[in-house]
Amino acid sequence: MKLTITILCFCLFALSHAQENPLGDFTFNKDIGNPKIAGEASYDEATQTYTIKGAGENIWGQRDEHRYVYNKISGDFVATANFEFEGYNEIHRKIGWMARSSDADNAMMVGGFLHGDGLFSGQWRERKGAEMQLGHDEVRAPKRFYQVIQLERRGNTFIVRAAHPGEPLQVISEKVLDQMPKEVLLGLVICSHDANTVETAKVWNVRIDQPMPMDYNPYQEGWIGSRMEIMNVFDGKRKVIHTKNDRFEAPNWMPDGKKLLFNMEGSLYTIPIVGGTPEKLNTGVADKLNNDHCISFDGKLLGISHNDGEGSNVFYLPLAGGEPKALTSQAPSYLHGWAPNNKEMVYVAQRGEGEPYDIYKKSIKGGKEVKLTNNKNLDHADGCEYSPEGKYIYYNAAKGGSAMQLWRMKPDGSKKEQLTFDEYHDWFPHISPDGKWIAFISFGPDIELNSHPPLKHVMLRLMPVSGGAPKVIAHLYGGQGTINVNSWSPDSKHIAFVSNSSK
Repeated sequence: MKLTITILCFCLFALSHAQENPLGDFTFNKDIGNPKIAGEASYDEATQTYTIKGAGENIWGQRDEHRYVYNKISGDFVATANFEFEGYNEIHRKIGWMARSSDADNAMMVGGFLHGDGLFSGQWRERKGAEMQLGHDEVRAPKRFYQVIQLERRGNTFIVRAAHPGEPLQVISEKVLDQMPKEVLLGLVICSHDANTVETAKVWNVRIDQPMPMDYNPYQEGWIGSRMEIMNVFDGKRKVIHTKNDRFEAPNWMPDGKKLLFNMEGSLYTIPIVGGTPEKLNTGVADKLNNDHCISFDGKLLGISHNDGEGSNVFYLPLAGGEPKALTSQAPSYLHGWAPNNKEMVYVAQRGEGEPYDIYKKSIKGGKEVKLTNNKNLDHADGCEYSPEGKYIYYNAAKGGSAMQLWRMKPDGSKKEQLTFDEYHDWFPHISPDGKWIAFISFGPDIELNSHPPLKHVMLRLMPVSGGAPKVIAHLYGGQGTINVNSWSPDSKHIAFVSNSSK
């Protein structure tokens, strides 16, 4: 009898496991609606890319047929990924994100889908067994273009967004579904729109973020989870190398190209770029560090901002570790960069209560600090960083109450020149080691001027140093701590950054 029960339990476990069929970060992987030809999916751990194959008559009318790779998600979420079909087949085939009330083929659902002919649309079924409805806004792209697709839930409002490569997301549809349960099935979907055909798509940069309420203050209520990511800036492909259900921030790429340096819990840590266990760096008595840390151009010295009891001040020490030496003694002073001569540092400081922040430089050999900007009223400057050849200092500034934009000036503070001109608040310009590119973070126009808060929808953008329109290289949930410091790889092909999610 015991043997019979054991065999029965094993069979039930095996059946349950086969039905779930976990894949990558998803728990469930199966067909919905019993398509004539079964679908399948695979995951490449090295590239963190999903390949999904599926048949199915349609995702339409009163029932659906498709391959579905999904999780059970409760509450608000922001799901974002890049999608691309393989080959040229049925024009009405679909790939995208979907949220369903259940795995029944006629379940209540909402989703954003890219079609085989480049059409992109949002659609939903308001209740079980109801007819599918279609959003009125649509975008199109050439057939071979991949698309960024995003599905967000805020309460019972579901927002579908899409973007062509290099462009900001735009809202395609927005729908309130009051009957949608708090817990839904959320995941990646493919449908061939032809019962006798299997279609294939690649999906990468898959991120499911669970954001906090708009008024959430992590400094008072506690931080949320962090991901360390590495991205190729030219093809936009990202890889998560480290996660923690708490706060870490602002990676620098170490000179040898093999490790990242980042701040966590008031200290600095290194981690291999392939992932692994972080190792603490010796910074002596400096144990209240923030996310302002940078490495000298010769790779020998490390600059830090540390709260020494008076507030934030700037210090430096050997990159290998040791006791720090003070550069500034008047707080608040926040480090941002080294001069290429490895003897001067640039930083942002407030000199006088109620005064705006300005950019200063000072020699590590001593002497007086030199004021490089003269901001008044609502003007503000931040994020100062030298170009590798020492010709310019790049920074972000808001002039006369306008949006925060990127600027540059000569090292003596002369010939100030504005570089970006749009509605976004652009922060922290970082120049690639080869001197050709600027990577920076952009906040939405709804963010308060002079503020770069955490836990927001943000973009990472890239533009040539020689000039030209910025292009979006990543959409993410983050902000403060994402890319405060220069995080370019030594070969000028990759950057590292931090994104956030509550789960």
